[in-house]
Amino acid sequence: MTKMRKSIFLLLLSAFAYSVSVAQAVLPTTWSFTTTSLPVGWTESGTAFYTASGNTPPAMKFDGTGDYLIINFASAPGALTYYLAGNSFSGGTFTVEESANGVSYTALHTHTAPPAGVYQMFTDNPNSLTRFIRFIYTNKVSGNIGLDDVNIAVGAATPAQEINVMYNTNTIVSGGTQIVSSPVATMTPFTFTVENLGTSNTLNVSSAVISGPAAADFTVASFPSTVASASNQSLTVNFTPSTAGNRNAVLTINSDDADEAAYVINLYGIGGNLATEPANQATNLVFSNVKSYRLTGSFTPTSAEGYLVLRKKGSVITGVPTDGTVYQRGDIVGDAQVVYSGAATAFTPNNIVASTDYYFTVYAYNGPGTYRNYLATAPLAANVTSSGSMVPAGYYSGINTSSPTFVADLHNLTNPHQEQFYSNYGIYMVNLFTARDTTLNRRVVTCVYSGENKIYTEPFDFTATGFSREHTYPHSWMPTNPAQDLPEYNDYHHLFPTNQNNANALRSNYPLGKVVNVSSTYLGCKFGTDANGNQVFEPRDAHKGDAARAMMYEAICYTTVSGNSWAFPNPISGSIQYGQDQAILKQWNVQDMPDAWEISRNDFLDSLQENRNPFVDNPNYACFVNFTNMNYEQFGCTADVEEALLNGFILYPNPVTNVLLMNVDATTITGYQITTMDGKVVKSADAINQVLVELNIQDLKAGSYIVNVKTPYGQAQKTIVKN
Repeated sequence: MTKMRKSIFLLLLSAFAYSVSVAQAVLPTTWSFTTTSLPVGWTESGTAFYTASGNTPPAMKFDGTGDYLIINFASAPGALTYYLAGNSFSGGTFTVEESANGVSYTALHTHTAPPAGVYQMFTDNPNSLTRFIRFIYTNKVSGNIGLDDVNIAVGAATPAQEINVMYNTNTIVSGGTQIVSSPVATMTPFTFTVENLGTSNTLNVSSAVISGPAAADFTVASFPSTVASASNQSLTVNFTPSTAGNRNAVLTINSDDADEAAYVINLYGIGGNLATEPANQATNLVFSNVKSYRLTGSFTPTSAEGYLVLRKKGSVITGVPTDGTVYQRGDIVGDAQVVYSGAATAFTPNNIVASTDYYFTVYAYNGPGTYRNYLATAPLAANVTSSGSMVPAGYYSGINTSSPTFVADLHNLTNPHQEQFYSNYGIYMVNLFTARDTTLNRRVVTCVYSGENKIYTEPFDFTATGFSREHTYPHSWMPTNPAQDLPEYNDYHHLFPTNQNNANALRSNYPLGKVVNVSSTYLGCKFGTDANGNQVFEPRDAHKGDAARAMMYEAICYTTVSGNSWAFPNPISGSIQYGQDQAILKQWNVQDMPDAWEISRNDFLDSLQENRNPFVDNPNYACFVNFTNMNYEQFGCTADVEEALLNGFILYPNPVTNVLLMNVDATTITGYQITTMDGKVVKSADAINQVLVELNIQDLKAGSYIVNVKTPYGQAQKTIVKN
């Protein structure tokens, strides 16, 4: 067996990204994806399957960047054959890669234009040194990949003598790493199995030598001088760590193997219970690509094997990791949450919302598994504030609520736009925005109607979770119903994740409204009759404004397209002889103003569809549209918005002595001004973009003051008393 050698320094940094001691497939090996049970030596990232398509259905479905299938085998490979097809694939890259050790991969075949919809056979010829084949969706722009009938043939005939080394039942590739541990000053033996995979000659072993930085802590107690063909013998290494922590060395087995005369095993030795603690923390934590829905952090590495990154909203982190514990993304450490653990020096946390302060700490560590040792003092720390609303400059410059063409102008601003695929909603909206990390490397998505939190292990699957993509403006209301291949059906602005059976089905296509007489409920949502006796569905309070603005968007975006009016239907259908009451939606629009999450969602959707929901950017726009006929409402309802802002404006404490806190519900405060009762400005600021403003007013004289705050939707004003 031939395997690529790697230096100990490279492997000690990267060996734990992929275990090099695994069960291997015996060639030839093949899989047609007829079952979800993988053959020995095959691993995959949890991709879905095409059940009705393939060269011989089903086929494996790659539908997101990073989806992979890895095959690890035990001997030199022959030809690799597979069938590949693209489904609406455009602009991305799908790569077939090879590796000798499962750590460093090189491209064997790069697919940028796979056959569209028809499975075509490809044949690649791996290097004889290769022991890993990886199929990976390197970069997805749009569309999915189908893979079927993968086969790796037997390579060249097994040589007369061929060395292979195992620990327990797992092969250690030459250049691979084996972890060994022992109490300090205590000898512990470790027995390896030396195999001769050759078919005819005896393998002659001339020596087994220990070298490396802690070679004095290791001795070769015994090694076989010969190993008969198709047989094996034991090799024992004694480990007596002289001090605690990392005691690393290299075991080299020299033999007459034709292509692996020196078989190298890196010994990751640990004296005691923990690896050596890093001497220093990483430095220079900086943030880039800071948006309302995303940001990236990066730092300068130190001499460590990995880094644990923690995050907390609003204040400095005090949580400290515990030695011997491997934390996964989403785990809780004290008052913070893990956003990354690994060797990389950059991270992109999810669940970022607008105008929010995020604090991060980075702890350096050494050691795998229960041997992990964190440098717990003086972690690298920094904080960043996510962007406020990212409305492009001048985006609404052509919109005037005083213009009789206001409805047409707003429609023309939102339509046309870049259409997204309904089938990609999980990939883009759930994976990249809606879902949040939770414990044990799992994620959670919330049903917008009921508030139910569904925990799942990636990849997200609508069927497995029981969730659906709810059309807030029901499909049956659309003038183009039953067509499902049109932009209005696919538009992400009005699609939200909901529990299919308990919430989506409860809503059905009933209008939204205020339930007075409850027939049924599910967590935060309910169904029943309103004050007029009409059957309506009422979502939880936190989603009422979001739902109203989503329905208004759908109406303004598609009205007049192909000559259709998108006025709220009345009656809705043959069985529902009444319509959607626009008054309740306009009421919810001002009672539940856009919060940081909805603002971020609007910005993220703009990055996908290249259009925005104008009612999120300016809820006051809803006042100038009559959604029962899609006509212009000249007089609007400005007072309602101003009243909502005033009702949501909180100053506390009041009276105040030193620190004043200002908040307008969940709306971003863009600026403020404090004046005396006779109009003299004593404090002011602009472009602050914060949901909660904390202001020291200790320097103000005792007395009464007027506080005016600015928001994207208008201003609010109240009086305070300074002690």
